[in-house]
Amino acid sequence: MTEAALEQTRHRLVARLLAARTAGGHWVGELSSSALSTATASIALASARQSSHDIVLAERGLTWLAEHQNADGGWGDTTLSVSNIGTTALCWAALAFATPRVPKAPAAIARCEAWLTAAAGGLQPTQLRDAIVARYGSDRTFSAPILTTLALADRLGPDGWRFVPQLPFELAACPPQWFQWLQLPVVSYALPALIAIGQVRHHRRPSRNLALRGVRNLVAESTRVTLRRIQPSTGGYLEATPLTSFVVMSLAGMNQAGSDVAGEGLRFLRESIRDDGSWPIDSNLATWVTTLSINALAAAPDVDSATAGLKPRPPHTWLTPADCETLAAWLIDQQHLERHPYTQARPGGWAWTPLPGGVPDADDTAGALLALHHLNADPRTRDAVAAGVEWLLHLQNRDGGIPTFCRGWGTLPFDRSTPDLTAHALRGWHAWRDELPAAMAARVEASTTRALEYLRGAQRPDGAWIPLWFGNQHAPDDVNATYGTSKVVLALAQSGLSADPRDDAMRARGVAWLVAARNSDGGWGGDIGVPSSIEETAFAVEALAAVAHHESAASATLSPAVERGARWLATMTEQGAVTPPSPLGLYFAKLWYYETLYPLIFATAALSRVQRRAAP
Repeated sequence: MTEAALEQTRHRLVARLLAARTAGGHWVGELSSSALSTATASIALASARQSSHDIVLAERGLTWLAEHQNADGGWGDTTLSVSNIGTTALCWAALAFATPRVPKAPAAIARCEAWLTAAAGGLQPTQLRDAIVARYGSDRTFSAPILTTLALADRLGPDGWRFVPQLPFELAACPPQWFQWLQLPVVSYALPALIAIGQVRHHRRPSRNLALRGVRNLVAESTRVTLRRIQPSTGGYLEATPLTSFVVMSLAGMNQAGSDVAGEGLRFLRESIRDDGSWPIDSNLATWVTTLSINALAAAPDVDSATAGLKPRPPHTWLTPADCETLAAWLIDQQHLERHPYTQARPGGWAWTPLPGGVPDADDTAGALLALHHLNADPRTRDAVAAGVEWLLHLQNRDGGIPTFCRGWGTLPFDRSTPDLTAHALRGWHAWRDELPAAMAARVEASTTRALEYLRGAQRPDGAWIPLWFGNQHAPDDVNATYGTSKVVLALAQSGLSADPRDDAMRARGVAWLVAARNSDGGWGGDIGVPSSIEETAFAVEALAAVAHHESAASATLSPAVERGARWLATMTEQGAVTPPSPLGLYFAKLWYYETLYPLIFATAALSRVQRRAAP
């Protein structure tokens, strides 16, 4: 493949990415339909039984499930995912609500039960419980809802509620500031599930401890008031179908289907069903994919517009000044300016979506800071950036790393420091470091030193880093070492980030791991020996091209891997014409999704980095 063909590929990707914008000038994307979401939404609608229309919607969802069962009899979270015990168990529970108007349900149930028998050793409640708990470990954020759903569907037998762990919903009556000290068995964003699932378990099988039972009875009403207070105006907690569905079905299971919380949750489910009868995992990732798109376009160098039919604009983007102003204003409007009602996140952060159910998090805040750096620097932008930088500084854990939502929780994976988020925060801080007030710049410098120390400690002996936010279903333990390592190497490639030789050595080990992880076809998968994908190849190519760009000594060594990876991307995208997605989202607790814009965005960013490296 010639250099001209590579350049044509990049132009085509850029043109497609620009064309994917909404009329408002930003990006929304499209999340995959989800068997897990469709199962839980169908159960919520069928169990609440608030109208005949809800039953029809549930039947449409169950029909979709029966028509999208994997060949082995199970279900994965998406139509591209391998079968897993959690989603298959939820689909089995959902099909218990099937009516004669879902004619494919009996055959689907039989195939499903055969899969579960093979996966769990049988359909006995103890076997199912043990298999589900083994998948999710000590984190009950997802195992407790799955077992609750099975109990509500009578899939665990007449005494099924004894197999459901009791979540301590009474802790939700404590001041929110105490949550990080209470060692909750669910992650920080899952307070709605803690309350609703804890209450239905208490309703169906109260504790034998009379004192504890009395406390739970005493706070039941007040915690349901909390559940309503933290419900967003859309009705969907986190804009997430599964979380909202678990709340609705739990309330229905304790004769609260007519409550305001359940009613608003049902409204969210009715409004978010797709034309084919399925539901996505979340409403959208509009803020996230918009910042990713801006940052991908900003990686492109200025080129002769005649070769592309497009007119790129400084600073190294394909966006007009008017586009930049519109996008900057839109992003600034998405910044959270009040303390979040149940994560207690301070003002200044960004969530993944502009919808009311979004929760400020580290990845989206860092992405917004980078995007604003590429757009403009008017006073309003600088004020937003200062608040965002402050938000990330306050989020940093004692170990120097950056967690997702809340500082200091640390008990469960979603609340601990993680290398990919820490690397992204470093990039966000570094982009604005020279333009911050002196006092804040000094704090950024100190936090950068601590973050780099964390990354040195988090690096595996083989040079890789393990991320939180993206997994690979074909890799050992589902983890995506290629993503984690690429994100850290990309951050460490920034010139001037650190003068410590230990960080040079850390980066070199990460680069060596990435080069060694390359497949014989020139692409990358989620780990060594894992089949190549567009997304993971793009991550690795972007990171290695950034190192080669900033380090002339490394350029000759890395060029073969970078160039072969770029050519692999061009070939697999048919020179930018197609970008089929892969399920690589590891979200909540082993919850997968894919986003149709991801491969387009990531391939654009990678080939733009390659072009920038090659530019004089």
